[in-house]
Amino acid sequence: MAISRFELKSGWTFKKGSRNSDAEYYPANDLPTEVHLDLLKNEKIADPFEDLNELSVRWIGDETWTYRTTFTAPPDHGKPGITTVLKFGGLDTFAHIFLNGKPLLDSDNMFIEHTIDVTGNLTTSEGAEQVLEIVFDSARQKGLELVKEHKEHRFIVHQTEISRGPVRKAQYDWGWDWGPILITAGPWKPVILETFQSKIVDAWVEYEIDEDLKQVEGKVFVEFEGLGKLDADISKDGQLLEKVDEFKPTEKHNVVSADFELPDASLWWPRGYGSQPLYTISVTLGSTPASIKAGTVFDKAEKTTGFRKVELVQEDDGHGTSFYFRINNVDIFCGGSCWIPADSFLTRTSPSAYRAWVKQAAEGNQTMVRIWGGGIYEHDSLFEAADAFGVLIWQDFAFACANYPTHRSYLASVEIEARQNVRRLRNHPSLIVWAGNNEDYQIVERYGLEYNYATDKDPESWLKTNFPARYIYEYLLPKVIREETKGVPYHPSSPFGNGTSTTLKVDPTVGDVHQWNVWHGNMEPYQRLPHMAGRFVSEFGMEAYPHVSTLAKAITNSDERYPGSMSMDFRNKAIGHERRLISYVAENFRIRYDLEAFTHLTQVMQADALTWAYRSWRRDWKQPGNRKVGGVLVWQLNDCWPTMSWAVVDYYGVPKPAYYAIKRTLEPLVVGIQRKVNNWTVRLADELWQRDTSHIDMRKIWEDVQFDIWAASNMRESIDGNITVQFVSVKTGKEVLEPLERAVRIEPNGTTEVFENERVDVPNAQDPDKPFDTFKADPFIIYTTFTIQDKQVASDVSWPEPIKYLSFPDRGVRVEYSGDKVFVSAEKPVKGFVFAEKEDLKLSDNGFDLVPGKRIEVHVQGSVADTLQWRYIGMP
Repeated sequence: MAISRFELKSGWTFKKGSRNSDAEYYPANDLPTEVHLDLLKNEKIADPFEDLNELSVRWIGDETWTYRTTFTAPPDHGKPGITTVLKFGGLDTFAHIFLNGKPLLDSDNMFIEHTIDVTGNLTTSEGAEQVLEIVFDSARQKGLELVKEHKEHRFIVHQTEISRGPVRKAQYDWGWDWGPILITAGPWKPVILETFQSKIVDAWVEYEIDEDLKQVEGKVFVEFEGLGKLDADISKDGQLLEKVDEFKPTEKHNVVSADFELPDASLWWPRGYGSQPLYTISVTLGSTPASIKAGTVFDKAEKTTGFRKVELVQEDDGHGTSFYFRINNVDIFCGGSCWIPADSFLTRTSPSAYRAWVKQAAEGNQTMVRIWGGGIYEHDSLFEAADAFGVLIWQDFAFACANYPTHRSYLASVEIEARQNVRRLRNHPSLIVWAGNNEDYQIVERYGLEYNYATDKDPESWLKTNFPARYIYEYLLPKVIREETKGVPYHPSSPFGNGTSTTLKVDPTVGDVHQWNVWHGNMEPYQRLPHMAGRFVSEFGMEAYPHVSTLAKAITNSDERYPGSMSMDFRNKAIGHERRLISYVAENFRIRYDLEAFTHLTQVMQADALTWAYRSWRRDWKQPGNRKVGGVLVWQLNDCWPTMSWAVVDYYGVPKPAYYAIKRTLEPLVVGIQRKVNNWTVRLADELWQRDTSHIDMRKIWEDVQFDIWAASNMRESIDGNITVQFVSVKTGKEVLEPLERAVRIEPNGTTEVFENERVDVPNAQDPDKPFDTFKADPFIIYTTFTIQDKQVASDVSWPEPIKYLSFPDRGVRVEYSGDKVFVSAEKPVKGFVFAEKEDLKLSDNGFDLVPGKRIEVHVQGSVADTLQWRYIGMP
């Protein structure tokens, strides 16, 4: 018989309390679902995403909840040789399953799938109703109990209360510095009833690519239950390339393999470096030719994969030890972002939404997305989209900002979790690195936990220290990676250096770094970011408000829609945001406190900060053998609810100007300009800035003009063209110096320096022996372009810092419309021109600066172009 799969999707009810409580049952959503969403469906709670309603639903996470459904036994159940199982894709989190009143399973890990043989547990009479119940205990209360139970361990957690430490559940549910406290419960993945005689459990491929990158040789592996004959087809674009049918046993129980060879394979490439061809492996399990039921198909499975070669290059060089990725023998600069779950309620993110998120990252020229360890092992749809769009995935294991325990049952659960998820994701070509955790080694440094990397190499001894999780990150997880997947590097943590440098004190010479001395830490000026890189920057960021349209949805009381209101401060979870955000805005711009203006200022400030980082750190990609910076991932791409945060795209998928700033700096070919910044703020002395006094010579800000210009390319060949540099007065819009021009050959896959430490004589420089008169000063922007045969292909602009010292009267801005296009120009330089965006509106560009004589074309989808609203710095 062919396998029967029936999803127990509808007909569920739920109630507060245990299965024996007298509480009333209410209809639940179709599975997958979560208790908050079911309470919303029945109008029992207010929307936690609005106003201060998060506070009114905290009680939900402290309660027990029971889900119930009924079903009938499948038709073939009970026949000889027939097996019936219930498959639970994921239960959140402490779950007790009962079938027809009898206990079936206890689960304590949200990330684990359970398959339970229920052949002998179903009522066999025809049409008999089967009762399935799942009781979910409070994860928070169970966590507190486990902390008390395991007094041998020193539980330390950051961001949240201690109860999350021993619980294998998405850690952000306890709240983070960008998300609410919403501790969920429920059947968050499908529940499926299967009946079969024989079935395919899993199918995957392992392969190698020859040195010429032409031929792929490998094996198709199949795990199955029962008896039967296996066949596999390998196809591409619907065309059959090879049939595989000579399967042989392996060392693993119920696993067989067969060889395959593709002599002229098409390789999978990251976006911007080549195409993303995908191959389909179709496996059929059927009866043998000699069988009475010859020709019967028991089960089918289909897997899609791409063939690529991945290396994490960590070699000694003149800067320390490199850290970058090489795909198919080509060095790849990984510019991109970090990903958190797209919703506090995971079941609301549909496959189409995942695809839209990954597509948005790809359209923003992002090569890599890092899936952060405080969330989940994401849905297959995200990885399928990444495969299709050529976006590389860095996947953290699900640990974040804590000192995790290692008692026996915990380790056993973690190993099952790791193996299941590595197996599920192992054939996605987009997944190119696994990391052990997020920032757990920083806990080690901050609290002085026991960690001797150099001399203690005995994993069993690590379990006896007060940092036993080293066993997980440096023994258990790499063991799982070696045994379950091939050709994917493992990194012990993000960040992590070489064991002696775990990068709480950021080490720019080794490993990856989280650079938080802008915003957090020392709160350095973001103009210092060019000097604050590491070998790979896997986190850094700057906060900004989302567009006003998003704030209006979250804060329903219009009287609360002002910067610093109770509702606004409550929604921003970042520690010290009241001081940090206003400090960065006020340090750089003239403050305006009405909501529209302040929102705009935060957005332009964020975009400027990220531009300083991406532009300069991409410059440090340099040339082969001299890859000083291997990648830049902003914290963060997205939000899990409507809020103000470090995200560059808000909860509704509406980009902030910073998204477009990243997009511009990661174009395949860019030019960059960096002007020397003469610091105008008063801070403690340091060697880099060489400042030890508050007596700043303000004339240097505008009159000591020194700059660098370079080009960065990820092209596979060199490009010849011309660099032009113009100097345009902010006041008048006229050129104040003769342009500079230089013919240049831009080298492939690297950066080419064009002007270094270039100085210009400032026109109308004032007599140093006379008082400085700001009215006589004539600050100018520096505008550089790269042209090929008189066609402009790249540009960049540098402003005299800080912007708050500049005046912007009478800019002469023109906005013209033509169908779905809008054209923007100005007679004088304009800083931070931003269209007000909203959901269902899509722009090709936003948040740009305007230079006289240049017209910017923006494509508009989802709205009539002439209804757009906009702001720019200094706008009346």
